[in-house]
Amino acid sequence: MSTIRLKDIRIFTNHGCLSEEEKIGSDYLVDLVVRADLSRAATTDNLKDTIDYVHLNRIVKEQMAIRSKLLEHVGQRIIDAIFNALPEVEFVKVRVSKLNPPIGGDVAEVSVAMSSSR
Repeated sequence: MSTIRLKDIRIFTNHGCLSEEEKIGSDYLVDLVVRADLSRAATTDNLKDTIDYVHLNRIVKEQMAIRSKLLEHVGQRIIDAIFNALPEVEFVKVRVSKLNPPIGGDVAEVSVAMSSSR
């Protein structure tokens, strides 16, 4: 089993429970780990034999563009979309972080990490 990791995908969007968050938006970071058998790609050196990280990045951006109140909801959508689009992926871990959250204190970020296996 091999791992592909995308770190600190930066996205500006409008998630959150507060109406201000919907209007103003904020910055988010997404970290993604997927596991699959990449042994064929290691031998063939052909993009069609691997998990294309451009495709993974696109899935994350598409799902982050859909407004959610909770980070858990968007995290699960990312996992589901990856499993639906890429049947060779056996495991997904995603961490969605809201930078400078409006929680009445000096907090750099809040994060939700979720994972799932087939």
